[in-house]
Amino acid sequence: MAAIDQINDLKKRMGQAIIGQTQVIDRLLIGLLANGNLLIEGLPGLAKTRAIKAMARNLDANFSRIQFTPDLLPSDVTGTEVYQQTAKGGEFRFEPGPIFANIVLADEINRAPAKVQAALLEAMEERQVTISGTTHKMEPLFIVMATQNPIEQEGTYPLPEAQMDRFLMHVQITYPPVEDEVEVIRLVRAEEIASGENTAKERPEPIPQDAIFTARSEIGQIHVSDAMDRYMADLVQATRTPKALSEELASWVEIGASPRASLALDKCGRAHAWMNGRDYVDPADVRAIAHDVFRHRITLSFEAEGNAKTADDVVTEILKLVALP
Repeated sequence: MAAIDQINDLKKRMGQAIIGQTQVIDRLLIGLLANGNLLIEGLPGLAKTRAIKAMARNLDANFSRIQFTPDLLPSDVTGTEVYQQTAKGGEFRFEPGPIFANIVLADEINRAPAKVQAALLEAMEERQVTISGTTHKMEPLFIVMATQNPIEQEGTYPLPEAQMDRFLMHVQITYPPVEDEVEVIRLVRAEEIASGENTAKERPEPIPQDAIFTARSEIGQIHVSDAMDRYMADLVQATRTPKALSEELASWVEIGASPRASLALDKCGRAHAWMNGRDYVDPADVRAIAHDVFRHRITLSFEAEGNAKTADDVVTEILKLVALP
């Protein structure tokens, strides 16, 4: 079976477990195919955790969940050296933490202090963890998907800019339409009935990891023209020099996006094109994922916050003002 068919099958399976969140499923798959980490934000009960678990359940991959709390320690995430008595005497052995999995769910990441958040930095960026001077490599398939609640501030530790920038995309989950909510009620009711009856439902074979690696190889061959390269660079540059586009826009932006935004636009744009059956990137691919790439990389000014402007408003305005290739 072709890689695109296997990814579409994975998308279909996730859609059966997550009703009314098609765009979120697309973003999770794009993050997986682009080999990047995702920050998923939404109000309680909007299936953030369920969406990630649905992906992991249908992939032939190891899954771990880390519930971030204020008393969590870095070693609770990365693992630690444990002294053990053996026939040859005592020795220290490394006991890997939950970060050593293919798909890692960092649930409510902003509830842990900075030192625990920082423990994720090396794993997310370098794909390795160093404990007591020894480097331990992550698996070839490794992705961190972190969730956070945007409305609760008490007992939380906001992620610093350096940590936020390491996420490929910042995905926001909103309330589903009422028609989809009716389907959610029916879905959960059916799951409860099936669980109560202890029916052994045959689960389809999980999607093999090779499908992900084959897809990534094909995505690497997606054609990106010189004009598209310049368009992506222009979008990022517009966040840094907004005054060149509009005085009003300049009053909204305090700090623009880093070069990681350019790389993210390229990776996510190619993945979006591949998922839509094209072997080239066009402006629609870049514009489709621009908000997810930029919203956590733009620092708003005090004036923008006072006028209830959001990073999404800034990105929408930039997309209007930057000329298409």
